[in-house]
Amino acid sequence: MTIFFICLTFLASAQQVMKGRVVNAITGEPVAGAVIHDRQGKALSIADLQGKFSFSAVNDSLSISCVGFQTVHIAHFPPSGIIFLTPAVTELHEMVISASREGEQRASVPAAISVISSRMIAQTHAVTLDQLLNQVSGVYMVDLGNEQHTMAIRQPIGYRNVYLYTENSIPIRTVGDFNHNALIEINSAAVKRVEIIRGPGSSLYGSDAIGGVVNFITQEPTVFPSGNISVEGTSIGYKRLSGNVSGTTHGWGLGLAGYYAHQHDTYHQHNDFHKLALTWRADRVLSKNSKWTNEWTWIDYYSDMNGGLDSLDFYQKNYASYYTFNYRKVKAFRFTSSYYYGLEKTSKGFVSAYFHANDVGQNPSYRIKRTANPLLASGEINDNKFQTYGLLAQHTLQLISNQLTLIGGINDEYSPFRYHANYIQIQKNPAGYYVSYTPTDSVLTDYRAGIYTYAAYIQLKWQPITLLNLVAGLRGDGISYHFVNHLPPSAYTGAPSGNNNFTHLSPKIGLAYYLSNWGGYLNFSQGFAPPDITDLYNGVKTPHLQPAVYTNQEIGFWWQFWQGHISFNLDAYHMVGTNEIISVRQDDGSYQNTNAGKTLHEGIEYTVEFSPDSQLQFYCNGTWAYHAFIHYQINGKNYDHQQMNSAPRFLQDVRLVYMPKFIPHLGIGLEWYHLGRYYIDPDLMASYPGYDLFHFRLQYAWHRLSIWLNILNVANTIYATTIDYARYGNAYRAGMPRTWQLGLGYEFGKHQH
Repeated sequence: MTIFFICLTFLASAQQVMKGRVVNAITGEPVAGAVIHDRQGKALSIADLQGKFSFSAVNDSLSISCVGFQTVHIAHFPPSGIIFLTPAVTELHEMVISASREGEQRASVPAAISVISSRMIAQTHAVTLDQLLNQVSGVYMVDLGNEQHTMAIRQPIGYRNVYLYTENSIPIRTVGDFNHNALIEINSAAVKRVEIIRGPGSSLYGSDAIGGVVNFITQEPTVFPSGNISVEGTSIGYKRLSGNVSGTTHGWGLGLAGYYAHQHDTYHQHNDFHKLALTWRADRVLSKNSKWTNEWTWIDYYSDMNGGLDSLDFYQKNYASYYTFNYRKVKAFRFTSSYYYGLEKTSKGFVSAYFHANDVGQNPSYRIKRTANPLLASGEINDNKFQTYGLLAQHTLQLISNQLTLIGGINDEYSPFRYHANYIQIQKNPAGYYVSYTPTDSVLTDYRAGIYTYAAYIQLKWQPITLLNLVAGLRGDGISYHFVNHLPPSAYTGAPSGNNNFTHLSPKIGLAYYLSNWGGYLNFSQGFAPPDITDLYNGVKTPHLQPAVYTNQEIGFWWQFWQGHISFNLDAYHMVGTNEIISVRQDDGSYQNTNAGKTLHEGIEYTVEFSPDSQLQFYCNGTWAYHAFIHYQINGKNYDHQQMNSAPRFLQDVRLVYMPKFIPHLGIGLEWYHLGRYYIDPDLMASYPGYDLFHFRLQYAWHRLSIWLNILNVANTIYATTIDYARYGNAYRAGMPRTWQLGLGYEFGKHQH
């Protein structure tokens, strides 16, 4: 009898323990840190790294909450034990990681940071990243065709190393080898969200984090086996197959995501391209407070380079290319292995080791130079290779009853680099088209270099009173270039072998105060960018260059009212750059790099969100900016206190999304994008009026099937995404004409939307 009652007691005890799992309703990922409360608000359990929780059974209703998600109230515990949480609609309550490389609520961050959520990605069905990023205030991602791009964030349109592109907070390219086309190397099929820090972020991320940091966060493996596959195509010859599969088995979370895109016979001559992107991820939860993640990415990319058009061909829609053989091809591999740990409740951190291998080969149109013979020109075929071996480690301590948070970290990289360029003779026809080229044995450039970067940073976050955060940070960077020229040094073959070293301390201080429905911040930060390795050692017209330093002051304010149905966000900044490195186009079509003395960048960025009910969402993102030279002279001309060219004053993106209740799973979207007038030339003699684009989006889901139709540039507007100035004639980069995009997708596995 005693044994019987003991067994009965154990059975009753087991029946009183409730176990379950919290899952992201959009992505299928586990939601770590979700809190389960009873009706009185008492915390019963907290979800672990796998989203799992358990607590003693209660005959009561429950609420499940987590920062960045909508709180769920349930009257009865679900038999499956699975609780789905939907991400918050407004970004002010989202969790962001880019400001400190660890999760924190957006409203508590003293910086201008925007989030492109998985919901926005799903609503847009973008085939290129600019269609997503240009929905963010303060951002103009310039479409150069076939996923090629450049950027303008708190800077004029340019090609300089003033932006840092990261994947899961790790730079995708090494310092010293910036490429404005670096986002070619992103696998958009594996991205679940994008976080954009506008303004200098060098106190945490180091060099190049000046105009902004764009951080792509990849999808974690899902809790249950799931995935999707989709096919889509456009009226301009673009086709894409994409998909992902993910799940957890035997303690391992595994996922594979990728896409293949191909374009042929499009509206613009010599504009074919293809791209294969694959990402594989394997995560392992080692204990309640630790996990190990591994991610591999492979990119294989090829694109024709069609250059720009002159004004006559551009406005007449004559999209014949003057360039018939130029190309760009990229092969990129990345591997990152990270260990995340937690010690008690007051200490946590991570260690990441990573390896990158890049090979960029080109027959670039922008390297073509005119000669005295109108039927001949010169150019080059070049190859740029590098590998990066890196280590990033960060540790966080919480002190004084969690009022004080101390973050410290180190970052070291070594990147062997190789550059080789061969001279080619180019033939032109009488109409001015570059029709063919003749390879030669003449080597223009042949060198190798070792790039070593080392850094340490510290950030202090203090909460002296509730809802007030004070943040101070400091990072010290050292960058060393060891250059070996395999050719005799000359004006054409490059500089003599030697070493260059740069060091810099980047400070930051800010404060943020927030209540439930309003808040604001102040921020002072500094950023810097050393000359790239090609700036220092390539070509005949490369002078001695100094690192550029930018000092930034900004203030921000946000306000929510009408029970959160309306939100308003405003950021204002004033940034001064010293020794800013700019590229000046010469009469022969080449570029010369020079330090610009001192420059001014200031502006206002704003966001308005209005959602009267679950059916209607309205977004308005706008920017007013002013960029000018304070002290700048070149070629005997004085540009002091003159506005900079290629610097639009106004950017505006307005979106309306309607999801009617009477037709579930139907979404209708309208978008208006406006880019304002800007000057083309540095003498401010010619200007471009800008453009207005209208887009229409329609999507519908039925069970596991989904279909979408996007009509881009509905009005068929003639517009240029950018205009490259040259004294012999400006080059217009033509934007897409009216384009129809049709897609079909299928989801499988256990998932909830």
